[in-house]
Amino acid sequence: MAKPGFVYIMTNKSNKVLYTGVTSDLVRRVYEHKEKLTKGFTAKYNCNKLVYFEVYDDIIEAIAREKQLKAGSRAKKIDLIQAKNTKWEDLSGSL
Repeated sequence: MAKPGFVYIMTNKSNKVLYTGVTSDLVRRVYEHKEKLTKGFTAKYNCNKLVYFEVYDDIIEAIAREKQLKAGSRAKKIDLIQAKNTKWEDLSGSL
């Protein structure tokens, strides 16, 4: 049985910094980012707002999609966010 996966984009308060990630547990991972439980990019740049995510039945598909998004331009990521979250609201409350 395949493990589900999520691709997500986090940003900071001013929506200037974008971080793209992949996880098998989106609720836990967003919590880790918000609480800065792991040192790294999101902690350094205060990326604590979930503005976009996609759900996959298989983590392998999610990993492939994450690589595709990371290889793409910032403009393409902004277009994805704008298409589903025009106000750039924090979506973590709806998880």
